[in-house]
Amino acid sequence: MIPKIRTGTGGTYGLIRYLFGPGKRDEHTDQHVVASWNDFAPDPGRNPHHTVAQLAAQLDQPVKAIGDRAPDTTIWHCSVRTDPDDRHLDDNDWTTIARRIVHATGIAPNGDTTACRWIAVRHADDHIHIAATLVRQDGRHANLSFDKRKAQAEARRIENDYGLRRLTPGDGTAAKTPTSQERFKAERTGRTETPRETLREAIRQALAGAADEEEFFTRLREAGLRVKLRQAPSGDVLGYNVALPGDRNRDNEPIWFAGSTLAPDLSLPRIRRRLTDGPVDTAAPRTGSDRSAPARHRRDAAAIADRATTVLDDDGDDEAAAQLVGAGELLDALAQTSPTATRTELRDAARVFERATRSHVRAENADIRALRSAARGIVHAGSALGRGEDGGATAMVLSTLVLLTLAAARWHSARGHAQQAAASRQAADHLVAAYQQAATTPMRAMREAGRALPASERHRHETTIRTALGEPDNRTGTAGRGRHDALAATLAEAEKAGHDPKALLQEATSGRELDTARSNDDVLVWRIRRIADLPSTPYRSDKPKTDSTRVKPAPGRAGTRAEVRAPTLSTSDLHCPTPRR
Repeated sequence: MIPKIRTGTGGTYGLIRYLFGPGKRDEHTDQHVVASWNDFAPDPGRNPHHTVAQLAAQLDQPVKAIGDRAPDTTIWHCSVRTDPDDRHLDDNDWTTIARRIVHATGIAPNGDTTACRWIAVRHADDHIHIAATLVRQDGRHANLSFDKRKAQAEARRIENDYGLRRLTPGDGTAAKTPTSQERFKAERTGRTETPRETLREAIRQALAGAADEEEFFTRLREAGLRVKLRQAPSGDVLGYNVALPGDRNRDNEPIWFAGSTLAPDLSLPRIRRRLTDGPVDTAAPRTGSDRSAPARHRRDAAAIADRATTVLDDDGDDEAAAQLVGAGELLDALAQTSPTATRTELRDAARVFERATRSHVRAENADIRALRSAARGIVHAGSALGRGEDGGATAMVLSTLVLLTLAAARWHSARGHAQQAAASRQAADHLVAAYQQAATTPMRAMREAGRALPASERHRHETTIRTALGEPDNRTGTAGRGRHDALAATLAEAEKAGHDPKALLQEATSGRELDTARSNDDVLVWRIRRIADLPSTPYRSDKPKTDSTRVKPAPGRAGTRAEVRAPTLSTSDLHCPTPRR
């Protein structure tokens, strides 16, 4: 059940006329009063002798009685809507619900005969509108302290009492949602989202890894936004406003949004506190590497994100909350530089995870420079390709971020942050879908390489893997055959590079989060390739090898190098859920 409160000025006539009218977007049917302050309010919907003007006059009477002493805001309007899947509520149910809402918010406490005047109008099966005036009948102004929070809390109790769908309770740290007018305007102008949502995402992307305030504002302008700074007489910047080009009001003026109205943590003071954790160069220069800059920085980000995941389980609340802020910047950086195949899912992941970065646990005095540096490196390295080393490095960092968002969900759940925990899980789902897109080609190549290993070498590595994971030995059966092909290929490649496969696997399995991983093999493959600094595609030797999976070249075909039969890739090969469509 969703209560939505708005306030206004002037008389109630315009609002009442709309509630009893035909409707502008949804057709109004059987418009009638289901409850009122005295149970005898005029009902223009069902009594032909009653008019909208009569009802509005009675509602406005306390406001007009005090004349110039009336408050600036005189109208209180609350719509209360059930979920489409909820059961049908009749007029008696809505009458009780309306009375509970006005009591909880202080509009008309039970037993208070001189409270505000109000009515509840029903013109559809799934919702009612409560209209009230904000001057009490005894002439005092209404007390609306925390009315929205109180309405939400009462809605949660109503859901429980009536067996309705229970929504996740908020904690007052969410960003402001677009208004109905903003959404209608976006539809009329052909936008897929409101300017408020577009601006919020653009500001977060401009902030990702920014070194200082000047760079932040420069990025905003380079993104095509209008930027207006609020300055004191001394010239000091006090705040900022942003607007989308072409987004204008009826007077043809730009529609400006202050950062603080887009999200609580996008005010200039909050941004300045984050910028004090300036990015630092944490990665040593890689000499002789033929990897692209996007690939290098994604590998560095995977290692940093892995450490942040550990912090969410081990350290205090302040430090963990800071890691979530840094992780949000990392996601914003990846969303704007990701390959086309993963861009949509990463943008969705970054958008929903921004809710997980805000709670009442403040990230004070915590160092997130490593995460901010990783975000900065990714932004400055530019867009990554979806293939080769770039594609593999993208899969590597996404595999780590899936575990980080799941750890964030556990951290929030343990502290009762229901909305943030839900947002973390949604982000993990988007990241899994993006990972599947990025990892398909490199994982297929690694599975092929594992199947091409000599039987004795493959068996030796599979034995090491089963021992490390505590799996039974299936050497005489077919169960699980081929399951560890990619991991076996990775261990074989690491061994050729001079590493001890057992030690590498032990180090990789000692890391956290394997219990929540959707594919242990995938996580271990990328951890080992990162630890051992292996390329994202398997090492290919030119030396011919004999193996049951190899086939002879077709007669008359040039070359003598044997070929590997390419297997058909299926969802089960990935050991993770079916990709979302």
